[in-house]
Amino acid sequence: MPLNLAGGGALSALLCVTVSLFLSLVGAEDPYRFFNWNVTYGDIYPLGVRQQGILINGQFPGPDIHSVTNDNLIINVFNSLDEPFLLSWNGVQNRRNSFEDGVYGTTCPIPPGKNFTYILQVKDQIGSFYYFPSLAFHKAAGGFGGIRILSRPRIPVPFPDPAGDYTVLIGDWYKANHTDLKAILDRGKKLPFPDGILINGRGSGGASFNVEQGKTYRLRISNVGLENSLNFRIQNHKLVLVEVEGTHTLQTTYSSLDVHPGQSYSVLVTADQPAQDYYVVVSSRFTSQILTTTAILRYSNSAGQVSGPPPGGPTIQIDWSLNQARSIRTNLTASGPRPNPQGSYHYGLINTTKTIRLQSSAGQVDGKQRYAVNSVSFIPADTPLKLADYFKIGGVFRVGSISDNPTGGGIYLDTSVLGLDYRAFVEIVFENPEDIVQSWHLSGYSFWVVGMDGGQWTTASRDQYNLRDAVARCTTQVYPKSWTAIYVALDNVGMWNVRSEFWARQYLGQQFYMRVYTTSTSLRDEYPIPKNALVCGRAAGRRTRPL
Repeated sequence: MPLNLAGGGALSALLCVTVSLFLSLVGAEDPYRFFNWNVTYGDIYPLGVRQQGILINGQFPGPDIHSVTNDNLIINVFNSLDEPFLLSWNGVQNRRNSFEDGVYGTTCPIPPGKNFTYILQVKDQIGSFYYFPSLAFHKAAGGFGGIRILSRPRIPVPFPDPAGDYTVLIGDWYKANHTDLKAILDRGKKLPFPDGILINGRGSGGASFNVEQGKTYRLRISNVGLENSLNFRIQNHKLVLVEVEGTHTLQTTYSSLDVHPGQSYSVLVTADQPAQDYYVVVSSRFTSQILTTTAILRYSNSAGQVSGPPPGGPTIQIDWSLNQARSIRTNLTASGPRPNPQGSYHYGLINTTKTIRLQSSAGQVDGKQRYAVNSVSFIPADTPLKLADYFKIGGVFRVGSISDNPTGGGIYLDTSVLGLDYRAFVEIVFENPEDIVQSWHLSGYSFWVVGMDGGQWTTASRDQYNLRDAVARCTTQVYPKSWTAIYVALDNVGMWNVRSEFWARQYLGQQFYMRVYTTSTSLRDEYPIPKNALVCGRAAGRRTRPL
């Protein structure tokens, strides 16, 4: 239902301008969907105490986005908070259009009381993703929701249509307000251990999923939490993995599944057990204190409620998780967003043009906790980097301000940008010398996870790479004192965020931007700045393009 916002005439005019831009850029043949979202504060009680939540159209979590490959999504976001706000689209590649990525390096914040209309196209994508608020520490208050991109009707999907399709947003959670958590980080301190885990915004026993006996259902599971890897399982039921962040996988059966921060998985669950209620269990991984929460899988003809303790799962076992991760592989014969098989792109036969090694670190700078990549702890500039690049505003950032190899030096602060060439094919190795499991996300891309193992990465580590059917995804874990290697085809021009999904680490500097650059000004390589783009910082007052 459209929102009754003040200044509706201006909003309508803006939407007309927006739609005309979108039609001129992407052509009228692809469908488009309109969303009007009002972002507000509201009281929520997920762990039994009142908190200030961030709601979208009064909902916590926010509404799902349902779309089909190549759809154009026109999302008008009205910021009714008392502080600037942005939404980002985890896994949506925003091809040729990093202006819409919704992180501070690409997009000006929406001022309080104002609106901004995102223009996204889910070009050549399928799968399960989510959106989230990217500024401040808003993610700890909500404002997130599921994104599903269905295959076009004529594209075969490697499993029958499920009887139902559920979004399952899991994540660790604090009872404290996001403002209090942010204040702890701003003082240079570490956050305490989370208080619990939520499933679709509810505490233990609060969420339920209804099924009919004998039917099969799709669950789209995303870890939207702040730091902890989580294990997902359903009492007496098997999980058949079918899709990971836009890639159809070999249909491997698991009893439980590790979902690291920022990751998304689709599983099929068949209601093939005696008709009653069953526990859906989510518990923390690799933590000395194990957090556990439950939801209910409810058969329509259920003869009884859940009974006994919820089934246990893996706790601190690294090898178990590593072996499961290695077993997740691409279905080479299945179609992706296009009819041709996913295996028709032979990534393993392409010579890499560059190797980038990225090492995490933690430490103190001026007595305050900071986190870094290759010794650089990111600090935001006063102007979004993409706008500074587009308008050629000097002094905002410097390409090459982060090394493409670990320096071994102490942590220092900078606005770190790594320059890379359009159409390069690169190897990136994430190195984790620390004692925690880490999770890394690359905006704008899907990459092949070709290898992961314990110890120090060397060139000899390539001998164990999977160069045939590695899974392609946008978020990967790196185990303690271990490495993970990915291959990326840099086919998407723009300014793209590389970040830790451990949210306090991201906030305190464990991120940077990858500038994928070409001298070409062709629309085939990159779209121009959106006509309705907000301008801020040193770009304030600049014209985008004539309306």
